[in-house]
Amino acid sequence: MTASRQIHLVRRPSGVPVVEDFAVVEVDTPDAAEGEVQVQNVLMSVDPYMRPRLTADQPLDAPMLGGGIGRIVQSRNPRFKEGDLVRHGAGMQERFNSDGKGLQVLTPDPALSLSVYMHALGGTGITAYGGLLETGALKDGEQVFVSTAGGAVGSVVAQIAKIKGCYVGGSTGADDKAAWLRDEVGLDAVVNYKTTPLTKVLREAMPKGIDVYFENVGGGHLDAVLPRMNQRGRVAVCGMISTYNGGGEGVRNLSTMIYSRIRMEGFVASDFPHLQAAFVSDMTGWLKDGRIKYQETILDGFERAPEGLIGLFSGLNSGKMLIRVSA
Repeated sequence: MTASRQIHLVRRPSGVPVVEDFAVVEVDTPDAAEGEVQVQNVLMSVDPYMRPRLTADQPLDAPMLGGGIGRIVQSRNPRFKEGDLVRHGAGMQERFNSDGKGLQVLTPDPALSLSVYMHALGGTGITAYGGLLETGALKDGEQVFVSTAGGAVGSVVAQIAKIKGCYVGGSTGADDKAAWLRDEVGLDAVVNYKTTPLTKVLREAMPKGIDVYFENVGGGHLDAVLPRMNQRGRVAVCGMISTYNGGGEGVRNLSTMIYSRIRMEGFVASDFPHLQAAFVSDMTGWLKDGRIKYQETILDGFERAPEGLIGLFSGLNSGKMLIRVSA
């Protein structure tokens, strides 16, 4: 037996989650049985998609759902050896046992930080890559607008679009993120929607209209963008974070989709297994040659996972939010 901890949801949030909705629970993890491995978490991901699950399918009094990178510390399974790094979807547990299903051995490139495999080279990255190139059907040189362009997904989308020779605008809710997008990432136009209403500046920011809109916000953002969409434009719907905690602004301009022949389509990361090899090759190269830049917010300590999740809705993070559990 080994002492471990788990993060549990103990009550359904009302609005923005608070720390009292969660609990850190001490448990004992038995030694790995025949055919099993024991995994010690190294990095855990917290993401906006987790919020709707707190209301829907996240069980109460059970480990929070989610993904991470862990290290094999015990192995009685010939497919894994002690010391292997693995990707997993076992959620927020310091240690857990597994029969190996759902574990993927990770061999990180020594030239890259391990943490990039949790965002640019992980689920965040394939979401951006597939959502923009396949769902958004991006063509080189188009006009692209990205909501929450300073976030983990949005920043990768914006940079892929720049690599493809596009004019790229984006929105963010903080001046420091806006400065990073302008000065480091090189976006053509950046709007701080908290200080300047999007409806007032979008025409100036996107003077040739919008061919592809990568949607992470919904509500007022979508309402402002739809009238600026060009004919045969595409809206790739990755998320609608403005609605996750209840309420949110309505959308009045959906009728513009009719005569502009706009296509709007939602997607999730698991839609793109057929793109995985190309994604890994492209993204590894882009990271190594500096064409993809990233920001991370890493909170040290397993018990800080609820703080990290809650912080997504107050702008605590710059780029990807991660929890570092162990070295």
